[in-house]
Amino acid sequence: MSNLFAVCPPGLEDFTARELEELGCKVDPARTSSKSNPPRRDAEETLGGIEFRGFLRDIYRANLHLRTGSRVLVRLGTFYAAAFSDLRRRARRLSWEAYLTPGQPVAFRVTSHRSQLYHTGAVAEAMAEAIAGRLGGPPAVRRHFEEDLRAGLPQLIVIRLVDNHCTVSVDSSGALLHRRGYRLATAKAPLRETLAAGMVMASGWDFTSPLLDPFCGSGTIAIEAALLAKKIPPGRARRFAFMDWPNFDAALWKTLLGENETRTLSPSLAIFASDRDAGAIQAARANAERAGVAEDIAFACHAVSDIRPSFSPGWVITNPPYGVRVSAGQNLNKLYAQLGKVLRAKCLNWHVTLLCDRPWLLQSTGLRFGRGMALRNGGLRVRLMQTLVE
Repeated sequence: MSNLFAVCPPGLEDFTARELEELGCKVDPARTSSKSNPPRRDAEETLGGIEFRGFLRDIYRANLHLRTGSRVLVRLGTFYAAAFSDLRRRARRLSWEAYLTPGQPVAFRVTSHRSQLYHTGAVAEAMAEAIAGRLGGPPAVRRHFEEDLRAGLPQLIVIRLVDNHCTVSVDSSGALLHRRGYRLATAKAPLRETLAAGMVMASGWDFTSPLLDPFCGSGTIAIEAALLAKKIPPGRARRFAFMDWPNFDAALWKTLLGENETRTLSPSLAIFASDRDAGAIQAARANAERAGVAEDIAFACHAVSDIRPSFSPGWVITNPPYGVRVSAGQNLNKLYAQLGKVLRAKCLNWHVTLLCDRPWLLQSTGLRFGRGMALRNGGLRVRLMQTLVE
């Protein structure tokens, strides 16, 4: 059994932990960031990720099924290193042969905090020497790690030094897990798939009631909601770094892919997505087709004032513009006031979940929101806000 670490966007740790537990993984409760269990001193290790334990099967399943995770790391080893001689000697003892072959392209991502080995480039060079000593041949070191879905990516090695303690991890994912493969067409300020999935989970949507996104953009929230409700694994159509490991079990991977085919899928969904931008709707439809959920989402091109929700109460989950990357310079107060007016008139008793970074915009809706949950959207500090329209 290996020590593993699921990287996730800061703020979504509890949802990632819940996903891992549902997959049967052994989550370490001491490494979550919930209110009842505050993070340890090395907060950079804790915030934005969950420690868990598992076998090869768990590594495969986590990559295949995680919706809020960004990357799955295998902890190769942790040791004390205050000198480069210590680093090379102890790193050479690690079982590199399980993940690399001589001459294989690798990329290093090194961070150092309060440690004597502070030169990250020199640390990467020493690690490459240790790998060469273990495997009998040097790896082909790449200066950059390009995060896309193409085959042939270098194997990412993550090295973290804190107080002279070195943790070495091997990435099992390759491209970040939000790269599902369906979103080739994007609208303005696209929302990452991991955050969209987290929004749907946080909303408490029951999968049977109507769901509406009146600012759908490229359709990410609606698509992630459909994938979640139908229990379609988000990673089923992409490649992962573990497929290039010497011990890759192709038969096990095929079995895990086939597990979903025997599951009972949800009944027909009532998911509605609209946007006033015709180009965005075109992109959203194309993305939904690639994701295999186009028949589960009703797309429409119109302004928020023209939404026509169903009579039964449901959920509004959306990412309205807040003037940072789109609609800059425009008076968004009127847009939010219109949103609040429309929701009170047409969505009485509906649950509302949205992202916003500006309290005065929320006040313009006339709706009562709580404190919300702190998240990041494309590097921007935002809050996930929720309310019930009354």
